[in-house]
Amino acid sequence: MNAASNKLTPYLFMAPALVLFLGFLVYPMMHSLVVSLTDWDGLSATWHFVGLSNYVTIFTDPASRAALSNTLIWSAVMVTVPTILGLGMAVTLNQKLRGRTFFRSVFYGPTILPLSAVALIWVWLYNPHFGLINEVLRGIGLKSWAKGWLSNFDTALPAVLVTAIWHGAGFPMLLYLAGLQGVSPSQYEAAALDGAGPWRRFIHVTLPGLKETHIVVFTLAIIGSVRSFELIYAMTYGGPGRSTQVLATWMYFNIFQYNQAGAGSAIAWLIAAISLAVTIPYIRLMSRR
Repeated sequence: MNAASNKLTPYLFMAPALVLFLGFLVYPMMHSLVVSLTDWDGLSATWHFVGLSNYVTIFTDPASRAALSNTLIWSAVMVTVPTILGLGMAVTLNQKLRGRTFFRSVFYGPTILPLSAVALIWVWLYNPHFGLINEVLRGIGLKSWAKGWLSNFDTALPAVLVTAIWHGAGFPMLLYLAGLQGVSPSQYEAAALDGAGPWRRFIHVTLPGLKETHIVVFTLAIIGSVRSFELIYAMTYGGPGRSTQVLATWMYFNIFQYNQAGAGSAIAWLIAAISLAVTIPYIRLMSRR
């Protein structure tokens, strides 16, 4: 009796968390998967099974393909640029520099700002009439360069990307700063005695010493970039036209504006599939190394 009770006790402690996990995570996921295979509008009491047609539409519909293309561009930029900037700032601010604590705070500061506030700040900066960016361009004699950055089809996506990089570069910097604390100074000393310059020490000591940090940074960057929504929605609403529409915003529009819950759920599962397809093999590869 006592042995049986002892075996049952761990499961009793796990039961509340397991119920919450199944009820608030597993069930909604499975329900959304079912919905993605239907034509449900999100409001009606009935729906019809349509198979994989919602998934096929993502790759055949021009609006969906534009959102997918913009997502790939957004992900490529947001995985590489903030990571490189964050690593560069971390290596620089890991040195014994005067005021390095102040600069660490300055560079990390944008990361803690709410995305809605970040969007509002940069919408003002990009304003075609009184925005600081256009005023500076006019002031230095480049009046022809001044434009409505967020209303121009060619500049809207790059403009929002600049905002996202400004907001996001501080977090990789923080992670790399933490990772650099685990690299032994004796390794740099040994490399210097062997005649290695700063660049070779960076390549052969710093980068290998940060391999676990690379896994975390790249994983979070990929997942975050594919799921990006708030900044784009607040700054451009996916426009002008489809120039800044990404999968996350297109999912929102399908579900809540066009009453196409089935199509929106299919996009949600595509986002999840991309995240898993990219991150899991990378994590396994780096972990084995």
